[in-house]
Amino acid sequence: MAKYLVTGSAGFIGRSIAAELVARGDSVRGIDSFITGKRANLVGLEQMEFIEGDLTDLPTCQQACRGVEVVFHQAALASVPNSVIDPIATNLHSVTATLNLLVAARDAGVRRVIFAGTSSVYGESPELPKHEGLTPSPISPYAVAKLACEQYMRVFERMYGLETVVLRYFNVFGPYQQGDSLRSGVLALFCREMLTGEQPTIYGDGTQSRDFTYIDNVVEGNLLAASAPAEKVSGKAINLAAGTRIALNEAYAMLQELTGYAGPAAYTEPRAGDIRDSMADIRLARELMGYEPKVGFREGLGKMVEWYRSALASQSAASLS
Repeated sequence: MAKYLVTGSAGFIGRSIAAELVARGDSVRGIDSFITGKRANLVGLEQMEFIEGDLTDLPTCQQACRGVEVVFHQAALASVPNSVIDPIATNLHSVTATLNLLVAARDAGVRRVIFAGTSSVYGESPELPKHEGLTPSPISPYAVAKLACEQYMRVFERMYGLETVVLRYFNVFGPYQQGDSLRSGVLALFCREMLTGEQPTIYGDGTQSRDFTYIDNVVEGNLLAASAPAEKVSGKAINLAAGTRIALNEAYAMLQELTGYAGPAAYTEPRAGDIRDSMADIRLARELMGYEPKVGFREGLGKMVEWYRSALASQSAASLS
């Protein structure tokens, strides 16, 4: 039985991948430092072997990679605003951590490392949809760090024969996504605020658009990347998204309908490092991995709202007990 390692397994995407692997009956090891991940996210993953540790420590990476065949590398400080405030921490927990993990994976005989890349590497290129042939042009420290990690992935594939796959995510959303900090995805933030009666804020005029991708599609894409033939995917960067785009104002209106929140959004100046529009060309994912997004935007939004409604109700009940 293959042993899988999921880094950032107490975070949003890492937890979701680990949960699917556990549900399949696979042998899974997770690692998280809880800098951004939450211990509560490990509930339901008791069958997973878990290491509390930081990937910036090489011996910890070596321990985590021992006996592993495939690594899903999801751990990072995944926030453009946070990276603008503290680019050194972003570099440490993305670039240094990834290099440590790659060295440990190479030395442990890991077969394949799948890396959580980002559409942020495309920067402000006006071309839509974004395809993998575009020259990267990052405009935030977060995007620069992720692009540096991509280059390390390619070098380790070429120099050491370690199979590597970069999956460039586009605005992933869904259950377990944090909705209460600078690291929050905008839909999670809106969802929590609407359900608690707080007025959400839109940075810019709300006509900017994103390729919002439901978490189940991203989990499926990772599993496909793990099983795809090496000659098709190794050394490649592949977009992983829905292949559509939704304006923030449109997403806001849908969330109002789903949550029952009637208030208008507060509008303010755009944030530094944010891009205007984003939409993925997912033809390569289809061709190389047989990927097809199965959960549409509105369906996924409904699932996220129901999860948040339940989670907030549980928190309220706990505070009263």
